[in-house]
Amino acid sequence: MLVVGFPTGAFQANCFLIAPGAGEQCVIVDPGQDAEEPIAEALREHRLSPVAVILTHGHLDHIYSVTPVCDGNDVPAWIHPEDRYMLSDPLRGLSRESAQFFGGLQLREPQEVREMTDGAELDLAGLKMTVDHTPGHTLGSVSFRHATDEGGQLLFSGDTLFAGSIGRTDLPGGSMAMMTESLRKVLELDDETVVLPGHGPTTTIGRERVSNPFLTGLVDLSDPAAEHRGRGRGI
Repeated sequence: MLVVGFPTGAFQANCFLIAPGAGEQCVIVDPGQDAEEPIAEALREHRLSPVAVILTHGHLDHIYSVTPVCDGNDVPAWIHPEDRYMLSDPLRGLSRESAQFFGGLQLREPQEVREMTDGAELDLAGLKMTVDHTPGHTLGSVSFRHATDEGGQLLFSGDTLFAGSIGRTDLPGGSMAMMTESLRKVLELDDETVVLPGHGPTTTIGRERVSNPFLTGLVDLSDPAAEHRGRGRGI
């Protein structure tokens, strides 16, 4: 299996290309700001043909380039219906500071948008991806699970779980209560599950289970003040 990843744009959101191998079809995850050129370079280098873009959530740093990437390659974008509005009105999902950073930016949906919900099984580019609805960072946040042929499991966690942190919950649609339930779902996965997050380095479920302060009890997620004491990452 081939996984190519790189950070994009001012907020360094991770974009991934996944394929059974070089010279095969591929899926693009979260094409953020300034992602078009590195995606094109990766497609050429590994001789890949994209068949779809899948989005962990609708925040601008993860969907900024979705329309040119989808329409330029004639492929659909997949997104949870709760976050679809941000494809055309991205500033509604941002903090005041982030909205000011991007100014009066206007976007439009790709020509083809498909919606996915909890438990959906996506069969794309010869890869089976399970959709887990993991709200908390946004109402429509999802994670993607893939069981590799080698017996391992990958989790594209978006802005739900990071190495050493979790997604912030103080933006429109965010909820610490929802995030807590989503993290409980994530922690049901095997310790060996490799986590490819929306920002920052790769980690594993086992590593986060024992060292992530949001998951070890050092930060009390049941305390409403915890949302302000230990606000997580994300745009």
